Amino acid sequence: MRCPDRAHQFLRFHLGRRQTAQRFCDAFQIRGRHTRPRRCHRSVTNRLRVSQSSRRPGAPPLSSCRYRRLLGSGPPESHRRSRPLAARTILPLALALLASSALAAAAEPVFNRVASFPVAANLPKDKGPSATTSAEIIAASEDGRTLVYSDSPLGGIGFVDIAEPKAPKAGGFLDMGGEPTSVAVLGPRALVAVNTGKAKANPSGKLATVDIATKRVEETCDLGGQPDSVAISPDRSLAAVAIENERDEEVNDGAIPQMPAGYLVVLPLKDGAPDCSGLKKVDLTGLSDVAGDDPEPEFVSINARNEIAVTLQENNAVAIVDGATGKVTGHFSAGSVALDGVDAEDDGKLSFTDGVEARPREPDTVKWLGTDRLVVANEGDWKGGTRGFTIFGRDGTVAWESGPAFEMEAAKAGHYPDKRSDAKGIEPEGLEVATFGDETLIFVLAERGSVVGVYRDTGAAPEFLQLLPSGVSPEGGVAIPSRNLFATANEADLGEDGAARSHVMIYERAEGAPAYPQIVSGTKDGHPIGWGALSGLAVDPSDENRLHAVSDSFYGKAPTIFTIDASAKPARITDAITVTDEGKPAAKLDLEGIANDGEGGFWLASEGDPKKEVPHRILHVDAKGAITETVDFPKALLESQTRFGAEGIAMAPDGKLWIAVQLPWKDDAKNRTKLLAYDPKTKDWGAVGYPLETAAGEGGWVGLSEIAIHGDHAYLIERDNRIGQAAKLKQITRVALSELKPAPLGSELPVVRKEVVRDLLPDLRSTGGYVVDKIEGLAIAPSGKAYVATDNDGTDDSSGETMFFALDGLAPKG
Repeated sequence: MRCPDRAHQFLRFHLGRRQTAQRFCDAFQIRGRHTRPRRCHRSVTNRLRVSQSSRRPGAPPLSSCRYRRLLGSGPPESHRRSRPLAARTILPLALALLASSALAAAAEPVFNRVASFPVAANLPKDKGPSATTSAEIIAASEDGRTLVYSDSPLGGIGFVDIAEPKAPKAGGFLDMGGEPTSVAVLGPRALVAVNTGKAKANPSGKLATVDIATKRVEETCDLGGQPDSVAISPDRSLAAVAIENERDEEVNDGAIPQMPAGYLVVLPLKDGAPDCSGLKKVDLTGLSDVAGDDPEPEFVSINARNEIAVTLQENNAVAIVDGATGKVTGHFSAGSVALDGVDAEDDGKLSFTDGVEARPREPDTVKWLGTDRLVVANEGDWKGGTRGFTIFGRDGTVAWESGPAFEMEAAKAGHYPDKRSDAKGIEPEGLEVATFGDETLIFVLAERGSVVGVYRDTGAAPEFLQLLPSGVSPEGGVAIPSRNLFATANEADLGEDGAARSHVMIYERAEGAPAYPQIVSGTKDGHPIGWGALSGLAVDPSDENRLHAVSDSFYGKAPTIFTIDASAKPARITDAITVTDEGKPAAKLDLEGIANDGEGGFWLASEGDPKKEVPHRILHVDAKGAITETVDFPKALLESQTRFGAEGIAMAPDGKLWIAVQLPWKDDAKNRTKLLAYDPKTKDWGAVGYPLETAAGEGGWVGLSEIAIHGDHAYLIERDNRIGQAAKLKQITRVALSELKPAPLGSELPVVRKEVVRDLLPDLRSTGGYVVDKIEGLAIAPSGKAYVATDNDGTDDSSGETMFFALDGLAPKG
């Protein structure tokens, strides 16, 4: 007898009823955060939805027979008596399945990154691998298996095959004959807005219709000006294009008005394509008190009533246009926001105690929340920017304002860009709104913080759910609810500087725990503990779950020692003390290593740079961070100095300090650096040679980044300076302490033998991102568990991502 396959539809119907879901919660005594009925109901329905949507493509839905085979018998008779036959046979089985390990642990679906696609892997045939790329605005095909992104520097659109989301493939590139500024998908076609103007004073542009399968342009519509954003109505009856005609920042210091004025274009859609003959231009002048004769439309969004919301960013205004008639039916000023509890100074330290006087929001992206509310990202442009996002009623009333809350979530995860403190902070720019199951989610993309905030729309104050790591400068995002996917386009390509390339990143929604962030900060004196650029680790001798770390010269105005609770998930920075010299923050330090002194204080290693008059030295500090002793490198060593100095410090059982020098100095043989020894009691210096691997590729190097001593060995991080696909060597090695027999400086140094303990490349790929270059922290607990941390360069020309993870059993128990 063939089993019926309608169980899934039945279960969704019944589990969609609050009463049935609540009976399940009561029966299985769900506790913790699912005690409230709505939360429990959401967990039940989400588990069913995710388990069904996670099936392999083409697999049949779970039938009642398959549930029986999985579960055996149903729940007790008391749960069957008062229900219809179908409920007595199918629903209890489903509830038992839902009560399995994930739900028993009160798990809810979360997003985790599963892949990163380098845009440079999808170049046109006439471009070399070093060509500058940029994924900016991104859309998905209707089956959710192809991503389409705009690439302004290369003048075209790229395609990414995500049939297997964890293994994206290059899908080809199409030249658009201009600068693509936006892309949207209409059935089997992509609508691409293209800027064709040669000068800002004489703008022009087109809307191209592209067949996604054949990657050919089928038709173009002349837009008469420079387009920025394109959107398609939910019923596929019309398209809207924001014609910005953007200002020239070199003219009059970028002030507006600068003619010609921008406007909105509305096109009817017929047979799945724009009807150019029906194009309407909507005049938006006179709607704002800020240069009202020169509107500069930035972004468009269309709701289920075919009402078009358009932001006028430089004009600090929002307009609503009836798509059918092309008439403006509403408009309002985006207003201003004053901020408290932010960092407003670019001063080489993080302090979230400043205030910013009221400034205009100047919103970039806008998205409808239903038909009565709008959410905008307040990136700011020439005068404004308020570091957050706002939900408006359609009449312009502020329904909710984030203020600095989103920015503080980024700061706690180490993603705050101090160099943008005197500007617009993390700069929320992009937005996506999508419904996953019965939840409406808001994705907020921070261009300068390089993160995505995920919020649940509650109809009132949105609920912060999680923070997603992204590439450098996320510009656009697209949700694919049918496949439980989300993707971002990250525009910055820093390949010319040897840094990260532009990437498309893919995230999957499934039950489990967020893989990121791996370390966050708590609060101190009512404000988040600012942190970043972690560069050295040490385990507290009294508690192997407590670590200490230092930050490097990026925060040179406040050299800091952090306390980390490694038992927390994610690990938590619980305290921070400033390294001081005579009561003031110590100057001219580049802290790269930290070691316990055995007396409650620390030894610190500071990397020098002769060109910046920063000395190579080690320092002894007490438990409060006050410097009690400064030890400069000896003259005999400095005669051959370079800027690549001390990268780690550790204390051996005999009391000697061992310092890892990053790269060979002028007196070292090729591919050989030094491990320096210093005896605090006798003040004597010595060294041994350490053999480095050979760097791959032109301009690359291999060096040391950290040293830790545990048991009978010294453990070191040896790495190259490469990032992403170019990274070839990230490893932990060890050297027996019996080999560490220092010779006097200036003499021929004995060369130690090393042993590779762990290849770190798989660990660095484990969260679906590209391989970061700077692994700079290593500490080993008495149990043999190791902790590893990466340096995020203070989110400057970096994604800001910090990896902090444990390696159980890396070393024998000490």
